[in-house]
Amino acid sequence: MLLRKLAIVSFLLLAACSNGPKLGAPGSAVQLTDYKSLPAPDSADLARPQNAYLIGPYDRLSVKVYPGDELSRDEVQVDGEGKLSFPLAGVIQVGGKSPRDAEELIKEQLRGRYIRDPQVSVNLKETRSQVVTIDGEVSQPGAYPVLGDLTLMRAVATAKGLTDDAKQEDVVIFRTVNGQKLAALYNLRAIRRGVIADPQIYANDVVVVGESRARQIFAQVLGIASTISYPLVAIMQQ
Repeated sequence: MLLRKLAIVSFLLLAACSNGPKLGAPGSAVQLTDYKSLPAPDSADLARPQNAYLIGPYDRLSVKVYPGDELSRDEVQVDGEGKLSFPLAGVIQVGGKSPRDAEELIKEQLRGRYIRDPQVSVNLKETRSQVVTIDGEVSQPGAYPVLGDLTLMRAVATAKGLTDDAKQEDVVIFRTVNGQKLAALYNLRAIRRGVIADPQIYANDVVVVGESRARQIFAQVLGIASTISYPLVAIMQQ
């Protein structure tokens, strides 16, 4: 989480530097794009397929085995190399696998030798590898697991909603896509009204709600414009 906060600070310092070239100009720290929405990261950015959860180091799982309840475990932890040690099945490489894949691996190790036709259920209890950082004017800033279909609105709700002073038109999502750092400005009020789509949130995203420092990334382009077409997507130059 500390590294992600440092990344935010670095982005903002680059964007706010008054001695550098203007926003959007060739060679500037921030370049606006013509993207109509913030693109999704690819599998290399996430180390997982889109919208599918993959087990990562130090994740905690529950494993149920039937028949053979004595083998079931309410909680087992994946080690730092993505390996899981399970009774009779031995050490299994589950890192980078989906829970369904892990079920099949455990079944294969148990089938025949110990249980004729084992039924195995693997469920995530806690993830430490795939999180989104939600900061700014939300009730409970922090790092939250990305489970299932997570959108911006749902992410804000996960952080217990907005504070009373939250600026709904100033929400920035930071994301790395194909190794390139991007930032997108969204308007929660417009999303609630259905004017624009509720964007998907992915592991490693950083969401900053209502912080004026975050909006400085776009300030020079916005100028005194009274009407803005959301979202605005910018490339963060390195």
